Amino acid sequence: MQYYNNILETIGNTPIIKLNKVTADVKGTILAKVETTNPGNSIKDRMAVKMIEEAERLGLIKPGGTIIEGTSGNTGMGLALGAIVKGYKLVCVLSDKQSKEKMDILRAVGAEVVVCPTAVEPDDPRSYYSVSKRLAEETPNSWYVNQYDNPANTLAHYEQTGPEIWKQTEGKITHLVVGVGTGGTISGTGKYLKEQNPDIKILGIDTYGSVFKKYHETGIFDENEIYSYITEGIGEDILPANVDFSVIDHFEKVTDKDAAVMTRRLAREEGIFVGNSCGAAAAGLVQMKDRFKEDDVVVVIFHDHGSRYVGKMFNDDWMRERGFLDEGLKNAADIVAKHGDLPLLTCGSEELVSHAVAKMKDYNVSQIPVTKDGKIAGYVDDVVLYQSIIADSAIMDASLASVMQPPLPVVSASVSIEDISDMIDKDTPAVLVDLGDGKHHIVTRHDVISAIA
Repeated sequence: MQYYNNILETIGNTPIIKLNKVTADVKGTILAKVETTNPGNSIKDRMAVKMIEEAERLGLIKPGGTIIEGTSGNTGMGLALGAIVKGYKLVCVLSDKQSKEKMDILRAVGAEVVVCPTAVEPDDPRSYYSVSKRLAEETPNSWYVNQYDNPANTLAHYEQTGPEIWKQTEGKITHLVVGVGTGGTISGTGKYLKEQNPDIKILGIDTYGSVFKKYHETGIFDENEIYSYITEGIGEDILPANVDFSVIDHFEKVTDKDAAVMTRRLAREEGIFVGNSCGAAAAGLVQMKDRFKEDDVVVVIFHDHGSRYVGKMFNDDWMRERGFLDEGLKNAADIVAKHGDLPLLTCGSEELVSHAVAKMKDYNVSQIPVTKDGKIAGYVDDVVLYQSIIADSAIMDASLASVMQPPLPVVSASVSIEDISDMIDKDTPAVLVDLGDGKHHIVTRHDVISAIA
């Protein structure tokens, strides 16, 4: 009979799959090391179990003890599998930017989940770094994993991931592309591969809001580089001990939007349902296409599974809210169609300024066209009204005819977004779209920004 003694024995030996469509413009043979076939659906299974084994060997954890770790979710899943098989309790501390799916999965495999705010400094007592350490200090018979600085993280990839890639490519690999978070994957895998062939280039994928790229290039830890970002699993606001910058030849930064869009493309064009950091890695690879030649063999590591991101990158509403969804808007008619079911909000020229102000508040708008005898005669703008009211509060009882500005420009429904954007400036905050039969709709600066973002 052929069987495994427990789930941990199924970790590793993940497949390498050729990418075809999303990398059509990239020279060379582009191969993805797809780590989703690990039992926890991510590459983190490798290092999670290795760190537990090393802790056992060193006597850092005792039978029945509690494992505590700050994680973006995937390491927690690997630790959960190890805890189940080996009989430990597990507490996972996550930042609130991590997907709900990750949290639900961790709870499903028996982990206690503690959620901390993202937008705080690493040394803030509320950060998931600080909370993890505090819980480890307060919990009897516990072990704080600290994947960022734990050398077993890097060792797992030196012993497993690197040799697998070398064997699977028959030593023909010329470039390795890896998203960098804790640094264990790129450092361990990269070290092994460079020992086999020093000419192999190790390329790290970073994100905007992270310190890695600038630190690698200048040696400067620039706090001005740090700000909140959406991409999960890569980038840091600290320098983990596991990031061996001497192994890495280059860092490439990828925007949140490009990472999210490529994540969806991998599923739809390659049939590879993987996560956000995988989209970032693939997008970064495409950005670096000038680095590759026809006879190169480029391996990109796909870290985790797409099921972790169903409520985010694979959700149209989530993508649309962040301006990540390219819906092919081309002209005024396309913009109007997004809210064309709403009637044009207007005021009569004899109405009072106070009426217009009330409507602006009720409907959350900044401009209102003003009509006279059924035709558009002008418009009022919140900025101008605000300045006028501050100068003379009595103006609230004046008629709109006395304060309105000349009518907004009127454009046809076929006019391009580019032409509309040329018309809208500090003096012209919106345009009116002629829909025929005397009907109009307004397109504001915000509408145009949303269309092109």
